[in-house]
Order: sequence, then structure tokens, then C-alpha cells
Amino acid sequence: MTPNSSIAEAPVLTSDVSAFESPAASAQSPVPMMGRARQQDHLTLTTTIFFALFHLGAIAALFFFSWRALAVLVVTYFFSINVGIGMGYHRLLTHRGYKVPKWLEYAIAICGTLALEGGPIFWVATHRVHHQHSDHPGDPHTPREGTWWAHAGWILSGKAMHSETAILSRYAPDLAKDRFYVLLSKYHWVPLTTLGVVLLALGGWPWVLWGIFLRVTLGLHATWLVNSATHLWGSRRFATRDDSRNSWWVALLTGGEGWHNNHHAHPVSARHGLTWYEVDPNYYGIWLLKKLGLAKQVKVAQFDPNDPKPAGV
Repeated sequence: MTPNSSIAEAPVLTSDVSAFESPAASAQSPVPMMGRARQQDHLTLTTTIFFALFHLGAIAALFFFSWRALAVLVVTYFFSINVGIGMGYHRLLTHRGYKVPKWLEYAIAICGTLALEGGPIFWVATHRVHHQHSDHPGDPHTPREGTWWAHAGWILSGKAMHSETAILSRYAPDLAKDRFYVLLSKYHWVPLTTLGVVLLALGGWPWVLWGIFLRVTLGLHATWLVNSATHLWGSRRFATRDDSRNSWWVALLTGGEGWHNNHHAHPVSARHGLTWYEVDPNYYGIWLLKKLGLAKQVKVAQFDPNDPKPAGV
């Protein structure tokens, strides 16, 4: 399918991230924890311990291989990274590229917590700040402050903000006024813990190692590659004000999130792969929801291939 697809979808009208800000955010931007200069200069103990434990569990999983355990990893990866993060936290909650019934929106958000990337308010606020200050002072994870910093350092050395709803609500006021998202952000670890207990009961420790430890570790690094690799290597279709690039291999790992230059040029677009060869499974999921009558107002970027310009130019 090409950008000029005959599917009747709402056109992208704006790329203005400030549309999601509260007045307080505009007056006191950026949020205090954003940017390396505003971070702690030492590792956060709790985060580092969990980071190490999950990596050790991922290594241990390799010694307990089974085809069923691999199937568990594939299925849980799909629901956590593709549905939860790509379709949910990113394209639905952060950029509002499409709309679904509230019950489905909540279910997709719960899938997002299974990636162990924090609650929805934390994730959405951080990503909106990233777009507002991309590769400039205030960006939470720009490679201009170090490749490792952009990949994982900002998480390991940053101040934990997962439950700081009052601060984060300045960039996610739409979620902060929803009691469900406030509770999910506070107890974002509960769905993953519940899934771990279920996998332990059904398949024992091999399923836990593959469906929790290895899958979460792979998902974290795949997501972090969008922060690091796609701001360092790849092609640039659009002349955006940041260093964003399109990376086919990051797109393969993340279900289409690697078409990052496309995304930064048209952030509201629910579709990131803008040509037939830019495979975008996360968008295909949204397209399927639309066909089922569950997704509406799906926004898709339109551009002239001979004169590509970012939205708003």
C-alpha cells in the first residue's frame, strides 16, 4: 500500500506536540528530569538491580529452550511490544493517531505495561518531551549526549518518575485526569507480575524465563534502539530539525517504529512506513482494527515523494 492509499482515513493536520501540553508545561518547560544535565550522576540502585536481574534471567533462558517456550516469547512479545508499545503507548496514547473504544484503549495500555517500560503517564510524557526537544537541550535521550546515554543510560542514571503524576501530568494532562491511567501508572508492575505467575503455573520456570525475562530484555533493547540507533544511522527522507533516521532493521525489531525520520516528520500519523517497501506491522494492526470497526479517525501522512516536507511546512 502506498501513501496515496484509497482507504478513507483522516489526513494528518498537525505535528504540534504542544497540543498535548497543559499551560503549566509551556510555562515551565522542560520537565525537571529531562535531559542529561538534569539527571543524577550515579546509577539508580533499584533500576540497575532489576536491569541486571532481567539480563541474567535472559541468559539463563537459553539453557531451558523448548519450542513451546519460544512460542510463549513470540506471543508475549507481540502483545507487549507491537500492541502495547507501538500501537498503544506510542501511536494511540502519545500522538492520538487514531481512536478506539475506551475499553479497548485500556486493554491496549495494559499490554504496554507488560514491556516493563513504565506506566502510561511516564512513557507518554517522556516521549512528548522528546518530540518537543528532539536532539536539543531538554531531550531525555539524545545521542548527542552519548550513544549509551540515549540507549539505556538515561534510564539507569535518571530519577525514577513513574509515580510522579503531578509533575508528569504537565505533559500528559489527558491521561493524568483519567483515574484508570493514574492507577495503572502507579501499579504498572502488577500486570507483568500476574503474567509471570500464570506462566509459572502453566509451563514452569522455562516459560517464565522465556516469556518474562528474555522477552522483556529483548523488548527493552529493541525500544531503546529507536532512541539511539535511529538518531545515528539510516536514511533521511525529510529534512526535520533533529537527527532522526529511517532504519529498516530497527523497524523489523519493533514492528515499524524504526521508520523514525518519517515519524518525526509526521508524528501524528498512525502509519510510519510511508511506501510499499517500508514494512509497518504496527500500522497493519491499526488498519485491521479499522476494518473491524474498532478504530476510527486513523490519521495517515500524505506527502509528495518528489518534494517531501515535514508536517506544517
